Amino acid sequence: MTSSFTELSVDSGEPDNPIGWPEYRQTHAAATERTGETESVVVGEARIGDVPAVLIAWEFGFLGGSLGQRTGDRIEAAFACARERKLPVVSLIATGGSRMQHGMRALSQLQRIARASAAARAEGVAQISVLRDPTTGGGWATLGAGSDVVLGLPFAQVGFAGSRVRPATSPSEAYTAEAKFEWGQVDRLVEPDELAEVLTRWLRLLASPTAEPAPPPAALREVSLPETGWEAIQAARASSRPRAAEYLDAYFGWRENVQGDRAGNVDPGVLCGFGWRDGRTIAYAAQCGTATRPAGFRTAARLVRTASRLGIPVLTLVDTPGAANDADAEQAGVGPAIAELFEAIATATVPVTTLVIGEGGSGGALAFAAPEATWMAPDAYFSVTSPEAAAAILKRPLRDVPEVTERLRVRPEDLVDLGLARGIVQP
Repeated sequence: MTSSFTELSVDSGEPDNPIGWPEYRQTHAAATERTGETESVVVGEARIGDVPAVLIAWEFGFLGGSLGQRTGDRIEAAFACARERKLPVVSLIATGGSRMQHGMRALSQLQRIARASAAARAEGVAQISVLRDPTTGGGWATLGAGSDVVLGLPFAQVGFAGSRVRPATSPSEAYTAEAKFEWGQVDRLVEPDELAEVLTRWLRLLASPTAEPAPPPAALREVSLPETGWEAIQAARASSRPRAAEYLDAYFGWRENVQGDRAGNVDPGVLCGFGWRDGRTIAYAAQCGTATRPAGFRTAARLVRTASRLGIPVLTLVDTPGAANDADAEQAGVGPAIAELFEAIATATVPVTTLVIGEGGSGGALAFAAPEATWMAPDAYFSVTSPEAAAAILKRPLRDVPEVTERLRVRPEDLVDLGLARGIVQP
């Protein structure tokens, strides 16, 4: 997978035994003889494809890849190297968790690892984890789940609880990379023979900061501007109108998606990720024309925060009739989720560019929009709420919806005149 690797020299001498576990030295020596390693992780500088990175690789055959005192030493040194060299970190994880023979000294390494990871994150160091079989305990709950991008190998056991300590009634399917992908905790499942290529793409994307804003995409079809507000609504709702995936495919040479809100939920109506365009990386968060659910807002917020920290500009595509407003959405916190995305965009330290490509319905659309950097497609609209909802709020009959729409000034040219959009893009 790597074209070169230089191991970091971190520790030497006798193996540590912080709590004086009987026969630990013999156990450690046997693990070394069996694997050829002196600890459960190997760290160093590598080239993956043509991209330099710091590599943290677990050897599961060494005491089950367990985390001990010297494991923490090595991981801490790896992050220090990444900060000094300004290199991304790739963690190839295969661990059963903390080393029992080190007691609480082993468990405390999780705090140490989290501190080292956070310090690197604060300096813009990108982090990618690869979940191998197994990834359980503290390895999953620190570098595994905490990375910017999480890749999983098929059929890998993944979970905080290992197979020996989880409830006997728990289905084994819940502790897999596939389940974590379905629940939005893993960004992509990768076959082993594709891993080098996928890692190379991701490293190139995450390690290419730029200060220039994303240019708005060109319109994907040539249409006349609407003469009335109701015509604008109909154009945006037309089934023939281009959707987010078409815009993203036309805009980027290639791209990689991120998946889910990291809290067990995925909104298929929102696409988020990083794409390669004209030799640089642009992050994207795009609505796909459906009512956006809480997970969609939270995934977009995660994307914006990550891009902001890595110095990567963001493109958002607005296309939603509004935020989901059913009881499930309310229970899942649609209001706090919208607030989270508003804050992420408001505090972004990178430029955010927005194109409204279809329906722009209320706050569910506005949360995706960049103040002072929003553009309109000719077959799009933006409105305080849907025309039907506006009529209901104003206690007007349905036959008055076109008239209400006209008064709301929802056409692309209206938004430009109002100073709420910078312009209308053309093909």
